[in-house]
Amino acid sequence: MRHSIRARFAWISEGLLLLVLLSIWCLNTWFLESYYMADRQKALREAYELLDSVVQKAEEEGKSISELYDENEDSYTTQGSLPWLFREFNEQSGISILIIDNMKDKGISTARDKQRLMVRAYQYILGETMPPNEILEQEDNYVIQKTYDALSNSYYLECWGFFSDNSTVFLMNLPVTSIQESVKLSNRFLTYVGIAAILIGGLIIYVSSHRITKPILQLADLSEKMSNLNFDVKYEGKAEDEIGVLGKSMNTLSEKLKETIQELQDANIQLQKDIEEKEKTDEMRKEFIANVSHELKTPIALIQGYAEGLVEGMAEDKENRDYYCEVIMDEAGKMNTLVRQLLNLSALESGYDHVQIEPFSLTELIDGAVSAAKILVEQKEAKIQLDIAKDLYVLGDEFKIEEVMNNYLNNALNHLGGAKQIRIRTEERETLVRIVVFNTGNHIADEDLEKLWSKFYKVDKAHTREYGGSGLGLSIVKAIMESHQQAYGVRNVEDGVEFWFELQKAQIEKESKRP
Repeated sequence: MRHSIRARFAWISEGLLLLVLLSIWCLNTWFLESYYMADRQKALREAYELLDSVVQKAEEEGKSISELYDENEDSYTTQGSLPWLFREFNEQSGISILIIDNMKDKGISTARDKQRLMVRAYQYILGETMPPNEILEQEDNYVIQKTYDALSNSYYLECWGFFSDNSTVFLMNLPVTSIQESVKLSNRFLTYVGIAAILIGGLIIYVSSHRITKPILQLADLSEKMSNLNFDVKYEGKAEDEIGVLGKSMNTLSEKLKETIQELQDANIQLQKDIEEKEKTDEMRKEFIANVSHELKTPIALIQGYAEGLVEGMAEDKENRDYYCEVIMDEAGKMNTLVRQLLNLSALESGYDHVQIEPFSLTELIDGAVSAAKILVEQKEAKIQLDIAKDLYVLGDEFKIEEVMNNYLNNALNHLGGAKQIRIRTEERETLVRIVVFNTGNHIADEDLEKLWSKFYKVDKAHTREYGGSGLGLSIVKAIMESHQQAYGVRNVEDGVEFWFELQKAQIEKESKRP
């Protein structure tokens, strides 16, 4: 990844490592020599102070430096003795020391070139020709200087002068290694080490940074999936660091978002259903008003026309007046029937007309419905065939089921055709009884089968008008059966149409004979 945190982390670490190495290189180049010289000067000052304390002690004891040195000449292991100090300064700092005892005109030194040091010390004291030097520090009793030695082609740090007794001469000589060569060697070594450190360190950092960037990449993938509304993904890291806390927070956020969005979706679905229901209700209301207006328009027009005829004296004889009155009464009856059916249907659909579920004899109910329609059956020249069980009891509201049965039977009589046969049969099942009403006649178009149960729907409006149908009968059947929570339906069969409905069996043992 071009802009990955892993790569940037590696580059930043490499940059910091390179910066540290460059800083060390610059310090070596510009400040190491000064630091080295300051450290050597400090060593010379410390040596001077210690040796001066020894000289003061010898003076207090009335001894010369030579005597003090001779007493302890072989005591290099005695801490604080003059030979021990000479050896320590030489071994630790490489300082060669020469002390000239003026009382005995004797030089004390452990250096191999003792004689050369004495010559140089006298040159400095007497102010004779001096080798090239650079004074670095000058105090009341001594001078520290950087001197070039042509014989060895090297530089020395020298400290010479008098101790605090102002009579004892000293010279301390410290060879100065070529610091420039040391700096170059150090920088060269640092370069090699730095390159190796950058390469190896960069590789280690790049590999180890994977442990840091891996959970970050997981969180990035998690957030991308969440942005696509996938809230089932979860951060599975076990770390307790900041990334682990962030991962747990994202899991919590994912759960909250999932719950909230689910609630919004449910609310949106419900709102959509409510809107659709409202639109459907509005459409049904408009359709209902239009259908009622249409159904009432014809009888009202007929009543108004025949009433106006009576008022204007168009029916002068009794026979015509009776005819006019019969038409008015017939149309008023249809209007009354329509209003009654509408009120009944409205009560059923709104739930105000509660059903009374009780056991009753289905056999007697069907026989009663057929007997009540006897005159109409004779007028239609219909043949009714019954195939129903004896003593069949069911659960339901007897008066409403009777209305269902009457609607099915009247519907069969009004649409009778062909052989003019009506067959009513019952089919018993485990806990249910299906009542089927068949009539011969024309089939109902498949696209109209489901529409039959809608209010005011008429397959053949002209034919329906002939027998005074309002298109509400099957709607009332639907409302009654749904209030009973039972099935109902219609289907085309050979030679005709079958309407059916089902009821729950009643567990009653009762002897009953059909009349």
